[in-house]
Order: sequence, then C-alpha cells, then structure tokens
Amino acid sequence: MTSPDSPRILRLSPADYRRSPWKNGGGVTIDIAAEWRAGGAGWSGLVWRLGRTSIITPGPFSDLSGFDRAQVIVGGRGLSLTTPGGDLDLRAPLSVARFSGETPIVSRLDDGAVDVVNLLGARDAVTIDMIALRDGETMDVAADVCLLYAPTRPATITLLGKDIALGADHAARIDKAKGLLACATGPVLVASINRRDQSPTSS
Repeated sequence: MTSPDSPRILRLSPADYRRSPWKNGGGVTIDIAAEWRAGGAGWSGLVWRLGRTSIITPGPFSDLSGFDRAQVIVGGRGLSLTTPGGDLDLRAPLSVARFSGETPIVSRLDDGAVDVVNLLGARDAVTIDMIALRDGETMDVAADVCLLYAPTRPATITLLGKDIALGADHAARIDKAKGLLACATGPVLVASINRRDQSPTSS
C-alpha cells in the first residue's frame, strides 16, 4: 500500500523529449521537461524549461530577457562565459552557473565542444535553482516542481525513503516535493521550481 506521503513520480525518457531551436537560431535544445502558461506557446508563453544542448562553437548567447537561468556542464570541459561583470567559469564538470537571461554573454571553448543542461524560469512566474549531486551527497528539497536528471550514467536517488532509479539520460518529475533527497549513485541534477502564484499552466 502506498503511503499518502510517498512522492508521486512522473518518469521521463528520451522518447518523451522534444527538440527546440535556440532563440538566436544557433543550435538546438533537447527539451527534457517544460511548462507553458495556459493557452500560451513559444517564448512568450514559456514558464520554465529544463533542456540539454551541445555548444560546438563559441559565440553569443540568446537574449532571454525576463528569464532566470542556471547552466551546468555535463560533457566535455573548458567552457567559460564572458559577461560584462567578468567570466563565469564552467571548466570543471558539473559546475553550475546562475545568471539572468538579459545578461550579454559570449561563450568561450578552451578544449572543444561541451554538453550543458539549462534550466530557464520566467522571472514573473517562478523562482528556479539547479544543483548537481554526486555519490553520497544529500540536500533538503522543497519545490512545487522538482526535476531529477541523470546526465551521464544511471543514478539512484532516495526521497522520503523511496528509491528512484534513473537510466542514463532519463529524468523524473516530482510535484510538491519536500524532504531529504539523497544521491546513492550519481551524478544527478536536481532542478527546483517554485511558483510565485498558482496561475494555470500546461506541461
């Protein structure tokens, strides 16, 4: 029998993912999970999105004014982001950078192409954060939407005593997630999204 406190888990596989062009047309993002305002579509209707992409050549980032962003490198090394306030160093695997979408950014590749995971959140609708957990690491989670993603290899995570096994490149969505999250085997990316209000949305 399932406890009423057990997390409800929606599993996501690569077969569920969609592809979207970058806003500046310079590449393609694999959308792992996303949510739009009710009746909305495109960038104007996007509330949040977790996606994976490859940066093959250096260049300017898209202008995503109105969005907050978190980005983590999951493949390759040598990525730096040049901003007016200085460089954001993502050269180490699983490094996370957080920045506003309107910040002018130019990427620099010191050692070839890299794969990154991006979390975007419309600032007027949600707050976002993303961290990477390695083997044995834990964190307290309290999120309207919690997304778990295994970027490189199978991972096992425990939430409220329930083991969640993910295959490589697989994800899980947990709504109203609250409690201690423990990474038994990783890495796993943990994306947290909290709504500023409860306006209707669609996944």
